[in-house]
Amino acid sequence: MDKFNKISTTLIHGGIDGDERTGAVNVPIYQTSTYKQEGLGKHKGYEYSRTGNPTREALEKLIADLEEGLYGLAFASGMAATTAVLTLFETGDKILISKNVYGGTFRVLDKIFSQFGIHYEIVDTNDLELLENSLSEEVKAVFIESPANPLMTVTDIKAVSEVTKKQGKLLIVDNTFMTPYLQRPLTLGADIVVHSATKYLGGHSDLIAGLAVVNDDALAKKLYFIQNATGGILQPFDAFLLIRGMKTLGVRLDRHQENAKAVAEWLLDQDAVKNVYYPGLTTFEGYEIQRKQADGPGAMISFELNEGYHIEKFFGELKLITLAESLGGVESLVCHPASMTHASIPEEIRKQVGISNQLIRLSVGIENKEDIIADLKNAILLAK
Repeated sequence: MDKFNKISTTLIHGGIDGDERTGAVNVPIYQTSTYKQEGLGKHKGYEYSRTGNPTREALEKLIADLEEGLYGLAFASGMAATTAVLTLFETGDKILISKNVYGGTFRVLDKIFSQFGIHYEIVDTNDLELLENSLSEEVKAVFIESPANPLMTVTDIKAVSEVTKKQGKLLIVDNTFMTPYLQRPLTLGADIVVHSATKYLGGHSDLIAGLAVVNDDALAKKLYFIQNATGGILQPFDAFLLIRGMKTLGVRLDRHQENAKAVAEWLLDQDAVKNVYYPGLTTFEGYEIQRKQADGPGAMISFELNEGYHIEKFFGELKLITLAESLGGVESLVCHPASMTHASIPEEIRKQVGISNQLIRLSVGIENKEDIIADLKNAILLAK
């Protein structure tokens, strides 16, 4: 990071800091579709807001700074960002995806890109020998999440990048759960980083946005062309809200993680709970890798209730924690992956990767941790 030594400072002053013309401490919302040109081919750097907008540009430079990359791109949603990245590939290409990925990522590969002859294969990206043997000629990229959604499976990003680089394949990392505050995949060898910025980066459950970051000039040029040609860009007001949300990312995530650690440790002691999936637990399989490659475990927890407990009753008895899609907001959110976020994944595949019907995913908010635990305790008790 060239500008500041600490990421908590870059969150506030990275990218384009304020407005030089007026001295405003916040980047203005340039709510315009087009720009006056002085003559044919003569403009001030902007022609049309699908192609470029100053508010969106400030956000794009900010995420590039935070991820320690060179180029950032902002899209209308996390799936729009992922779709733009997958549009880099051609008929006959194959993408390897890790066992746990967001259901929307699986769906767009399985239902959309497959129609254009771009295929996928699910592999265990923690098995480096298996991964290397799976990198056939038609494989052009490996797409991973770490920790992965929803079982928090941790993949050694640097180790995987060494395998992909050796064979000339791209490594794409979805960094939504960690954010650059906790993990910077480009520095670990990834080629492309994507975010659902709707989640922790926005942080207030009030916007939908996606981001992508790269270091390579040629990749950036291709992605900018795709962004402009397909038009799934982020609007100026949402870009403004996202910049505002990102300013408090550090202090929010510190509190999120403090609460998540307390909740995970409490869940671990409950007889009603069969398994707890949280990278901050020393008993968690990926604990050491997580410590090595990230600055914290994050605040996403998944846990399984024993068979004697009714999922519907559990969700129905929650008072503080909200049953809802999404994650990463200041409020605690809970969901049922098998019927919500990962419903698009066929049941047999869900079973293979360990997404059971008793699995619950919890996005721990920044409320008082004792209140969060009390709500869980009551709901579990009444779910018997």
